Amino acid sequence: MPLPIPLHPFRPRLLDALAGYRRADFFADLGAGLTVGVVALPLAMAFAIASGVDPAQGLVTAIVAGLLISLLGGSNVQIGGPAGAFIVVVYGILERHGLANLLIATSMAGVLLFLMGLLRLGALVRYIPVSIVIGFTNGIAVLIALSQVKDLLGLPVAKLPADFFGQLAALGAHLGQWNPWAFALGAASLAIVVLWPKTYAMPVAPATAGQRLRRVAAQVPGTLVALLAATLAARALQLPVDTIGSRFGGIPSSLPLPQLPHFEWATAKQLVIPTVTIALLGAIESLLCARVADNASDRPRHDPNQELMAQGVANLVTPLFGGIPATGTIARTVTNVRAGARTPVSGIVHALTLLVTMLAAAPLAVHVPLAALAGILLFVAWNMGEWREFARLRQFLLPYRTVLVGTFILTVVFDLTVAVEVGLLAACGFFIYRMGTLFRVTELAGAPAGRQVFELYGSLFFGAVTKVEAIVSQVAPTTRQVVLDMHRLVSLDTSGLDALEQLHASLHRRGVGLVLAALNEQPRGLVQRTGFDAALGPHGLVARVEDARIPQAPPG
Repeated sequence: MPLPIPLHPFRPRLLDALAGYRRADFFADLGAGLTVGVVALPLAMAFAIASGVDPAQGLVTAIVAGLLISLLGGSNVQIGGPAGAFIVVVYGILERHGLANLLIATSMAGVLLFLMGLLRLGALVRYIPVSIVIGFTNGIAVLIALSQVKDLLGLPVAKLPADFFGQLAALGAHLGQWNPWAFALGAASLAIVVLWPKTYAMPVAPATAGQRLRRVAAQVPGTLVALLAATLAARALQLPVDTIGSRFGGIPSSLPLPQLPHFEWATAKQLVIPTVTIALLGAIESLLCARVADNASDRPRHDPNQELMAQGVANLVTPLFGGIPATGTIARTVTNVRAGARTPVSGIVHALTLLVTMLAAAPLAVHVPLAALAGILLFVAWNMGEWREFARLRQFLLPYRTVLVGTFILTVVFDLTVAVEVGLLAACGFFIYRMGTLFRVTELAGAPAGRQVFELYGSLFFGAVTKVEAIVSQVAPTTRQVVLDMHRLVSLDTSGLDALEQLHASLHRRGVGLVLAALNEQPRGLVQRTGFDAALGPHGLVARVEDARIPQAPPG
C-alpha cells in the first residue's frame, strides 16, 4: 500500500558530485579543505570551552560531525561542526541536566532531525519569520559575548550561572579581581582578528613587496595568527593566565572510542524540551547556512531534506564519541566557498585536517591562553549578530518590530525555546490580525432595483468572519436578492464558509435570496465539496454578477 506521506529518498550530494569528478576539482577541494580546517581549529576549541565542556569535545565534534555532514549532506560546500549558536543552549542543558543527559538529548535530537528530513519537512523551516531568526541570533550573540567576559578579564569565577542576571551578578562580584595580563592577551587577540586582512586583490600594475606580503597574509586565517601569537607571548613571558592545560589538563592525542551513554526512559522524558531545542536550532542554522552557501557559490542548490537527514546522523553518532551538538556553520562555509571549494570533498578534507592536527599537535594545545580564545569568540559574536537590523526597525511596521525585539529580549533573559515559542505565537497573531484587516466587504453601486451587490476582497477566514456577518444589517427592506461578487476572494476556510451559511440562513428567513458570483478555484471547491451550492439552489452559483436572476416578487 502507498504510504500516506511520501518519504524523501536518502541520496547524499556527494554521489552526484563524484560523477565526472576531475583532477582540477580535487586540488580545488584539497586547498579549500586545508584552509577551512585551519580556520576551524581554534573555533572548535573555543566553542567547546564557551559551552562548558572540554576543548577536546569541540575538536571531536568538528571531526566526526564535519565528516558525516560532508559525506551524507545535501549541500556541495557546507561545513558542519560545533557552532556559536549552540553555546548558550549547550551551556544551559549542561547546567540543568549534566553531561550524560546532554549527550542523550543530542542523540535524540539527531533522530528527530533525521525524521524531519525523511518526512520532507525541510521546507517548513523556511516558514519561520525572519524577525524571529534575527531576534534570537542577536540574542545568542549577546549571551556569547557576555560568557566570554570571565576569561577575557581573567576573573576567578569557578563557574558562571546559566541565566543572564546570574551571570551579570557573578561577573560584577569579581570585577575588582580582573587580571590585566589576561585582558591584554584577549584584547590583542581580538585586535589581530579584526585588523588582519581577510582578502586582498592584487593591483593591475606591478605589485610592491608590501602588497605581495599583504596578499600572502590574507591567505592565513587571522584567528590562527591570534592564537599562535597569544600562545607564544604567554609562554615566552611566563604570563600568569589560565590556559587549556591549567584548566582542562590538555587535549588527548587520539579520538576516543565510541560508547553508548547510559539511557533510561525516565530520564529521557525530562529531556523533551532540550531535544526539541537542539533539533529546531540545528535545523534552522543548517538550512540558513546552506542557503548562504547557495547564494555565495555557483554550485547546484542544496537539498534541504537530505541536509536534515545528514545533520540527524551526525548528531546521533557524534555523542557516542563524547561530542556536542553540531550544525552547519556559516563562517566556515563561507571560508570554504571563498577558498574555491567545489564539492563535499572539501568538507571531508577539512575534517581529516583537524584529525591530523589533533593527533600531531595535541601537546602544544596545553599552552593556549583562554583569554585569546575569548577574544576570538568576541569577534565571532559580533559577526554573528545582525546589528544593523536594530537601526532599521523604524522602517518597519509595529508587528515586525515587536516580534524581533521581543524574541531578542526573551532569548537574552530567558532562553531560546521560550523566545521562539512566544515569537511564533506573536507572529501568528499579528499575521491573523493583518490578514483580517486586509479582508474587505464593499457594497457596489448601480445594482438594479431589488438587488444589492457586495464585493469580497482578500481571504475569508476565521479572523475576518465578522465583516460577513455585518452584511445582514446592511440589507434594505426592499431587497429580494443579495449577490456576493467573489472574483477577488483568493481563499476561503471552513469558518468563512460557516459565516456564508449563517448569512444565507438569515437572509432566507427574511425572504431574500443569496447568490455567489465569480468564485475562484479554491472557494468554489470548498463550497461544492460541502454541499453549500445545493443549499443555495440551482441559480445560487453564477459565473458573473450579471448572470444572477432576481426572483419575482410574490403576487400581492
